[in-house]
Amino acid sequence: MNYPKRLIEVDLPIKRISAHSRREKSIRHGHISTLHIWWARRPLAACRAVLCASLWPDPADPLCPAGFLQEAEAQMLKWSDNEHLKLLSRESIEHFIKVNHDKTLLNNKTFLRQLLLDFIADFSNWDNSNQPEFLSTSRKLTEIAHIALGGEPGTKPMVVDPFAGGGSIPLEALRIGTNVFASDLNPIPVLINKVQLEHIPIYGKKLANEYRKWCAWIKQEAEKELTEFYPKDPDNSTPIAYLWARTISCEGPACGAEVPLIRSLWLAKKNNKSVALKITPNHSSKKIEFEIIQNPSAKDLQKGTVQRGNTTCPVCGFTTPVVSVRRQLKKRKGGANDARLLCVVTTKTTEKGRFYRLPTKQDFNAIEKAGKELEKRISKQTGEISLIPNETLPIMSGVFNAPIYGMDKWSYLFTNRQLLALTTLIRLVKQAGEEIRENHDKAFADAIQILLAFLIDKVADYGCSASRWLTKGEYTKALFSRQAIPMVWDFAESSSLADSSGSIITFIDWVNETILNLCETNYHPGVIIQCSATSHPLPDASLNVFFTDPPYYNAVPYADLSDFFYVWLKRTLSEIYPSLFIGTLAPKDEEICEMAGWDSERYQDKNGKWFEYEMQKAMSEGRRILRPDGIGIVVFAHKTTAGWEAQLQSMIDAGWVFTGSWPIDTEMGSRLRAINSAALASSIHLVCRPRENKDGSLIQNQVGDWRDILLVLPKRIHEWMPRLASEGVVGADAIFSCLGPALEIYSKYSSVEKPNGDKVELKEYLEQVWAAVSQEAISMVFSDADARTLEEDARITAMWLWTLSTNTNSDSDQPDDGEIEEDEEETPKKSPGGFYLEYDTARKIAQGLGARIENMRSVVEIKGDKARLLPVEERTKHLFGMEGYKQKIVKKKKEVQLSIFPGTAEDELSYPPVELKVENTGKTTLDRLHQAMLLFAASRSEALKRFLVEDGIGKDDNFWKLAQALNALYPQGTNERRWVEGVQTFKKGLGY
Repeated sequence: MNYPKRLIEVDLPIKRISAHSRREKSIRHGHISTLHIWWARRPLAACRAVLCASLWPDPADPLCPAGFLQEAEAQMLKWSDNEHLKLLSRESIEHFIKVNHDKTLLNNKTFLRQLLLDFIADFSNWDNSNQPEFLSTSRKLTEIAHIALGGEPGTKPMVVDPFAGGGSIPLEALRIGTNVFASDLNPIPVLINKVQLEHIPIYGKKLANEYRKWCAWIKQEAEKELTEFYPKDPDNSTPIAYLWARTISCEGPACGAEVPLIRSLWLAKKNNKSVALKITPNHSSKKIEFEIIQNPSAKDLQKGTVQRGNTTCPVCGFTTPVVSVRRQLKKRKGGANDARLLCVVTTKTTEKGRFYRLPTKQDFNAIEKAGKELEKRISKQTGEISLIPNETLPIMSGVFNAPIYGMDKWSYLFTNRQLLALTTLIRLVKQAGEEIRENHDKAFADAIQILLAFLIDKVADYGCSASRWLTKGEYTKALFSRQAIPMVWDFAESSSLADSSGSIITFIDWVNETILNLCETNYHPGVIIQCSATSHPLPDASLNVFFTDPPYYNAVPYADLSDFFYVWLKRTLSEIYPSLFIGTLAPKDEEICEMAGWDSERYQDKNGKWFEYEMQKAMSEGRRILRPDGIGIVVFAHKTTAGWEAQLQSMIDAGWVFTGSWPIDTEMGSRLRAINSAALASSIHLVCRPRENKDGSLIQNQVGDWRDILLVLPKRIHEWMPRLASEGVVGADAIFSCLGPALEIYSKYSSVEKPNGDKVELKEYLEQVWAAVSQEAISMVFSDADARTLEEDARITAMWLWTLSTNTNSDSDQPDDGEIEEDEEETPKKSPGGFYLEYDTARKIAQGLGARIENMRSVVEIKGDKARLLPVEERTKHLFGMEGYKQKIVKKKKEVQLSIFPGTAEDELSYPPVELKVENTGKTTLDRLHQAMLLFAASRSEALKRFLVEDGIGKDDNFWKLAQALNALYPQGTNERRWVEGVQTFKKGLGY
């Protein structure tokens, strides 16, 4: 490569950038995530840092232009003269000047590189994102780098993102002074980016002022029309939420009672306040009544009526199975409009807090009136688009479960009153748009109408029958707190007019703060269009940076999820943006996402091969429009090897050469799919260059020798993994972060061949990469020991646990409140314990260590596409050889039963007590360590002492080295961690 390396190809302060990215997840005020939901939006901090490092050349590279070196030195010296900026770089510069007795940084270009990286890390801090000093320095460096690298004076580098999504990448590119061309196939990202990239930089605070003005008008007009449907209480209290439960008829013999489907009877659950419902069944009339109890005692508390969809009748005790519950609700289109109103939440002007009361006749009259008014408006509706969204809501396994219960149209997700409120707001928004056009130009009026339409989408997200009342915070939780439309038995209906979560007032402030925050950035406009990433309108070699965050194989079904908003936006904006709303629903045929696994009927052709083919076309387009000296950044984060292989293959086939990869910690480990599994905590930023000749043509006939590549690969991994470990990057994150350096060796050739002429496919090479990573990881785990002296079960256990040892944080566009979002029917059954990996990942780990997991049944269990490292207690029979011993798990009874595993929580499951005897010491070091751990867990101190001393197990250095390694690898809070620590502590008293 005859071009200077960019900073990102040499180094990146990933630990500090990750910290700022994680912190950003909790920031709401002024953040673009509050404009409109888009799933898996990248943190601005990570995008800002990566863009700077991609645009600026490495000062220590021999080919770095002198013009950039001089400007970089000048800009970095400014920090040493500015007393108001408390930066790490300022202290570094002061120290350097003191040591070198002058202000010449060019004497040490590596130090200048470090200063630029330090600046990037500081700039990624949310608090610094709009600071004038940071903005001016970053823009100056971007400008000079562009000119020094061959750009025309007076021009800006071009950054392109063909999967624009929530707009983090193009927005940050504008922030640091580039031109931007963004695109997306889905109309909703196009609208989001129109606001962020075009409207706000053009109209500035005028947009915010006019937006607030028309929001106030809409609120005022909505109150005139809707107040009668949300009446205040006689004591002037204001209802802010109505708590409902769907119902079924009990199918018990001679019963037939109407049973509300309630998960929990709690209404408020705080340290200083607790409120609950109490069920009072009337056995003679077969009716169920409720009362509200304050600060209930344990004996007052009752269980909900529904568990995993099975519903128990409080009147007769009969449990109606979930199949029957589903059948009943399906007949009633999900049962939202004939649900049981359980409780009304109110606020008072004279007292703070939330108050709870039973429903009154006034509530029921208002609900009935709302239904009649909606029917009247539907009958009067004219035009091609129906008043309410009757478009189809499909069933998608694990994503859209609501249709299974009859909600197979989007309107069925809402109650009549919710539909009335939403359709009223739509009419008012369209009316506001018309009136604005009478006094302003069309483009400005369109901008305001988009923002007002986003307001409606927020009301819909919080105001549907899949929204929940959260007892810990006492507020309504939006539907899209996760990427699914589940079945929700009991739901919260927010009042659109009240000043609380789910109301118009809250959303007005959110959006206004974001507009004002972006106005402070003072950036020039970018361009956003709707188009497919496989057919880009830009000419060849026209951009400097190709930076995108494409769909992660089958991770998020974006288009189907977006239909929830599409159906409302179509009714609000189709007249001013007809080209965006041509289809009945959002475009899906061209969306590059592996969908066959989600819905094999609608998407039978959109499988892994289709994804790879379409992604290759998109990546080829990116390489086509990138200059030969340009750089590409592709973000990817998927926990399956199939997803990674498809993405990497598509990029190699498209003609990209990998030059690096950096993990930036952005994800949430508390989400269900991450617990005890190898879900990534980081998004891997793959750095690549076009595999081209100087004239821009693709290199076609450069053949690599397989033997040479196999010699270089272990050395490259050996150099890279300690660097990652120093930044705290371990486990699955480290494995996938090694792909960039490893693939640089392979992808720089148009093909790689063996001595016999056979072509080496990517899949085969990745097997070797996994082997090299496994060997390096094992040598790091057993840093003071030779892992080769340990048997394969110990090495695989250590590597397995290391793969899972990923630090995790947050991933949602919504703040996390710690409550599980899934319904009982959707919540996965409690796993049997152990540590899970995707089967193919486990297979490759074992293969890399020279073993086969299929031959290790005493340590690993394989079921379908999952592999489970067995918890130690499940190995009891294998380790102690007790004939007739059954691994039957029973509930602990504190008064009667003594567990062999003391110290566990009272509500955990435990084995029945057994007299453990070591008939034979284990065949392997791991077996013997697990025997010792179980003896310790069973409080068999004398037996453990005999085992370690008399049997001589404690004299084996490998035994204690393995114990030390596993102590560091077993997750905190697990039995295994406690037991191995106990064995190590026991060692001290034995004189070893």
